Amino acid sequence: MNAVAPPPPHPSARDPAVWRRVGVVLVGAVLLWPLLVWTEFRPWLLADPQSLRVTGRFLGEFFPPRLDAEFLRLMALETWRTVAIATAGLSLAFVIAVPLALLSTARLSVSALPGRMRPLPFALRQCARGVAIALRSVPELVWALVFVRVVGLGPTSGVIAIGIAYGGMLGKVYAEILESADPAPTQALLRNGASRLQAFFYGALPQSSTELVSYTVYRWECAIRSSVVLGFVGAGGLGQQLDTAAKMFAGGEVATILVIFMLLVAAADRLSAWLRKELG
Repeated sequence: MNAVAPPPPHPSARDPAVWRRVGVVLVGAVLLWPLLVWTEFRPWLLADPQSLRVTGRFLGEFFPPRLDAEFLRLMALETWRTVAIATAGLSLAFVIAVPLALLSTARLSVSALPGRMRPLPFALRQCARGVAIALRSVPELVWALVFVRVVGLGPTSGVIAIGIAYGGMLGKVYAEILESADPAPTQALLRNGASRLQAFFYGALPQSSTELVSYTVYRWECAIRSSVVLGFVGAGGLGQQLDTAAKMFAGGEVATILVIFMLLVAAADRLSAWLRKELG
């Protein structure tokens, strides 16, 4: 006699959590739908014939890209200026972030060794965290608008804007990376009389250096993107050239600038991967 094959198991028997996942998806869809309605999110309008014609004309203006020697020399100068703005801004952010991170990290505090931190160090830690929150809560574009009025048009406002906004971001993430490291080395150093800086350099930093460098390079990549955006408010660099070209309806120039911008981000990504490999 031929054996009768048993029926396939019900999906809930193979995966006991299947109905929970289905329920989460349904609840998420129900909650997301009114948000999409309120934001007037209608992506099907992109397939409208009139929208397609407008899109086609807009993209057609990008070709051919402008590649004459004079324009490429100008782009090389503005590209270097954009990288300089991002690098100087991130350097300023690093100067702001490191003290904030050291003050915000409870594991580097001697007073936290017995368990509960003393009132004065606790208040100092909360102040450092509050400063980081205040710095990063205002977008760099807003900071740039403020400093354009203070120092005038040019790269200075972009450097300061990136430095302030990214200082808060770096300080927060640096503190979280240091907090997630193994506390044993830093606590051993602190119990044996080491200072906060010694505990940081010889205890926390060796464990967290790869993550810290990786995140810093990622933020440098973000700073390049930000410096392009800040150029639209007069902070110089590729962004200012892109704004000018867009206002003049020079599609070929816009295409060239966008390609240069993508190459910059790709180079930053390669640098980040190389640094992670070398430090790993």
